[in-house]
Amino acid sequence: MQEIERKFLVKSNDYKVEAFDKMQIKQGFLNTHPERTVRIRIMGNKAFLTVKGKADNGSISRFEWEQEVPLEAANDMLAICEPGRIEKTRYLIQSGKHVVEVDEFHGENAGLLVAEIELENEQESFLKPPWLGQEVSGQAKYYNSQLSKHPYTLWDKSSQ
Repeated sequence: MQEIERKFLVKSNDYKVEAFDKMQIKQGFLNTHPERTVRIRIMGNKAFLTVKGKADNGSISRFEWEQEVPLEAANDMLAICEPGRIEKTRYLIQSGKHVVEVDEFHGENAGLLVAEIELENEQESFLKPPWLGQEVSGQAKYYNSQLSKHPYTLWDKSSQ
């Protein structure tokens, strides 16, 4: 299973009026090894265990395996995760044939807005909404696993 995804910063809140759905997400990481991450995520009343591999150099594609797990088990696993949780609101926006997911981060990552677009292949074109900003695909500091360790509110904003 391959995940092919492009990530962008979001430069305005205009996406909110275009959203057809939104959900609260909380997640933690059982493992954040550079070669793979193991995440537990709760979205509403559903929970998922996900394993993601490392992207190849310069690639937007990486291995991803995900399985739904019982909500009670997910809450138990969150209790043993590495320090640093991710809490965010995810907005879903239709853009042509794709769905853009915009994550509005909370807590120590408040102020960060990241959009993701999943593609069928690395060369696939897509309709780019006007509120999409700079592309940050492949920049590890924007991975949730890294945001759990190095939160956005602690970044040196002058060097961005």
